[in-house]
Amino acid sequence: MSFVTLVRRPGFRDLLVGQGVSSLGDWMGTVALMALVLQLTDSPLAVGGILTLRLLPAAVGAPLAAKAAGRWDRRRTMLAMDLTRAGMVFAIPFVRALWWIYLWGFLLEVASIVFLPARDSSIPDLVDGPDDLALANGLILGTSYGSIPIGAALFAAVAALPVQIAGHPYALVFFIDAATFVVSFLCIARLTQLGPSVMTDADGDEHTDLRFRDAFAIPLVAAVMPAALAVSLGLGALFSLGIVFVRDVLHASDAEFGVLIALFGVGAVLGLVVLQRLPSGNLLGRTRTGVLWIGVVVAVFSLAPALWAALIGAVAFGAGAAFSLAAGMGAIQSSLDGRQRVLAFTAFHVVLRVGLAVAAVAAGVAGDLLADVHWPVVGTLQPARVVLLSAGILVFASASLVRVRGEDA
Repeated sequence: MSFVTLVRRPGFRDLLVGQGVSSLGDWMGTVALMALVLQLTDSPLAVGGILTLRLLPAAVGAPLAAKAAGRWDRRRTMLAMDLTRAGMVFAIPFVRALWWIYLWGFLLEVASIVFLPARDSSIPDLVDGPDDLALANGLILGTSYGSIPIGAALFAAVAALPVQIAGHPYALVFFIDAATFVVSFLCIARLTQLGPSVMTDADGDEHTDLRFRDAFAIPLVAAVMPAALAVSLGLGALFSLGIVFVRDVLHASDAEFGVLIALFGVGAVLGLVVLQRLPSGNLLGRTRTGVLWIGVVVAVFSLAPALWAALIGAVAFGAGAAFSLAAGMGAIQSSLDGRQRVLAFTAFHVVLRVGLAVAAVAAGVAGDLLADVHWPVVGTLQPARVVLLSAGILVFASASLVRVRGEDA
């Protein structure tokens, strides 16, 4: 199916528009939270606290998402979380205190962990068939991550307006962010294709005692999780050390680092195009291939002799990450139904978020503790190169885990 045909489908178009608008608002709000914390504390460490709030909420939100899968249908779950997040963001400007900002940052992430599995498990019901999943997943992923630079630019534009509400410099940004969740709510309210029924398990029995850990007993989930962890490991290492690597090792500017980040997005588009153009086949096998690619790219990226090589590596990494994630999501969507699908995506997003946070922290700590290392063949490597090379080797090795138990090698 072509892009034009897919976006003309009323249900999928409604979901895509709602997610595109709310993602823009979400990134506006994230930047505003970081700017507000910096204004209150003048501490980069305190700003980092906003980002680390993505770790603990995943552990708290996962059981809630599992409970929601048993008690609510997917549409009701998404509607409830959109209204909840709209109210939370709207409340932020009314108290100027660090604990207040951290509280809402934490709760917003919990609500997102509950929302995302319901969203992703709904995509197969809004497209024509399995062949459309690669493009559909790519478009949804694009709304989530491709809107980062646009959301940051919109924050800057709105924050520059000579408007203050109740003496708060970013109140208008937060109110706009809240409004975008309302737009998402209205779009999801139109998704009558999802139906009002409570989801059941594979045998058709209704349950309300779902547990998050049950997701990992599903063989396909256990097979896809190493891929999600591998992508988050590569992303976390690059997120933590990328600017250090470009500035201190390759002696490039922060602006050139911005170009590198933009090229991740270009690569992601290329990866999704490649996945879409491949004939129908084993999505889990393609996920494994994508993880192997990411491992090679990160390892080679770490040895880049100059900026031009790093820019090529950025495109290649973006392609591999998008290819792997979209293929893994498609494998879950095409093979699982009902409760199991929602549980699977709960595990997927929790592993992705926790892995990203842990990898970013671990890579940063390792980069600070290590000294230059002399390796055979490659010579003397700076700490950033050592950490990225090690991450690439680990990701490459993890590809062997991306298989269903009992699958032939």
